[in-house]
Amino acid sequence: MSLLDHFLSKNEVLKLPLFRRYLSFRLFLIGALNMQTTILAYWVYDISHDVKLVGELGLWEAIPAIGCSFFSGHFVDQQEKKKLLLLCSIAYITLAVYFSGLSIFHGSALSTYATVRLVFLGILLGGVIRSFIGPGTFSMLGLLVNKDKLPSASAWSSTSWYIGAVLGPLAGGLLIGTVGVLWSLVAVAAVLLVPFVSMIFIPKQDILKKDKEPIMKSLKQGLQFVFNTPVILSVLSLDMFAVLFGGATALLPVYSKDILQVGELGYGILRAAPSIGAIGMMLILSLMPLEKQPGMKLLAAIAGFGATIIIFGTSTSFGLSLAMLTLSGMFDAVSVMIRGIILQLHTPDEMRGRVAAVNTMFISSSNELGEVESGYTAAWMGTVNSVVFGGSMTIAVVLFTFFLVPSLRTLKLKK
Repeated sequence: MSLLDHFLSKNEVLKLPLFRRYLSFRLFLIGALNMQTTILAYWVYDISHDVKLVGELGLWEAIPAIGCSFFSGHFVDQQEKKKLLLLCSIAYITLAVYFSGLSIFHGSALSTYATVRLVFLGILLGGVIRSFIGPGTFSMLGLLVNKDKLPSASAWSSTSWYIGAVLGPLAGGLLIGTVGVLWSLVAVAAVLLVPFVSMIFIPKQDILKKDKEPIMKSLKQGLQFVFNTPVILSVLSLDMFAVLFGGATALLPVYSKDILQVGELGYGILRAAPSIGAIGMMLILSLMPLEKQPGMKLLAAIAGFGATIIIFGTSTSFGLSLAMLTLSGMFDAVSVMIRGIILQLHTPDEMRGRVAAVNTMFISSSNELGEVESGYTAAWMGTVNSVVFGGSMTIAVVLFTFFLVPSLRTLKLKK
């Protein structure tokens, strides 16, 4: 049996046409959004030279991501998923056009102060969209793939996310250096057309939750399910605090411009490095599934993530910094893989939207809050000290969880 045949035999879910369209939607959407984030972060720092403003980009996305997630999960569970995801795609395309317009009027009709605040407004609107599209894509996956193929499908869904997270920053950094901010943002709008078209060719899906119960009762059920399911709660909590303290990517504009001095392309490469490492690890795990002692592997991976962040923070070498960011992505991929499989296997179909919304509040928003933490601690204690502090706190969280949650050490991926 050839390596390709062995690979396909281990990943039969890739033979499903609807799943491949779903992967196309996810890959190009995440790629475009990461490309946009990369461009906006560099642009804001370039025109303001204020590291706090770069960190605040995450805050303006986290606010609606957390606030709207209380209600988006309930809404998603009662809506047809294809229509919802198409509407979110259109909203993202419109937002990309809005950012392009800001770059046109900056310096003439708009001052730097006004431009940055209008960027914050756009980021806030993007956070609202994300609070719906996250639970929507999570729910759609469970409808397209049978239960027995969900572990593999979840792994490939995460892999497509990371591929997009690699290509987006690379393309963003390259475009900033070659065609400037305006045409880079226009390119984002063009790329966002691809996920829209991909979703068009996925048929409508059945609505599994048809009873229209009161929204507060629905929200209470979603939260109760998460907090009454120890395996989900412990993994979400561990990841949340690790991501909150270990987010160094918000400070990459500072590292690339002032510390490593590698310019726009170097910035794009550094931004993509964690995702490159994650893709490599995802491919390894697709052939070597995480079946033995996943809990201990999870704890070790997050501790390794914290250690790489500390080394990155003190590095003044582009090569070493690139290597540490790549390793951080490899360690993070283990955590993402385990968390994704647990959520898919332990969540009832009719509650997927609400559980995914809780996941957004725990995990996705912690990325943005981590950027805020990085930005403000960098302004307070210096960029290098801020990153080292974050990595150290990540390791502390792992040690705390190891002793406080002994059941995590015997975690199994199957129910």
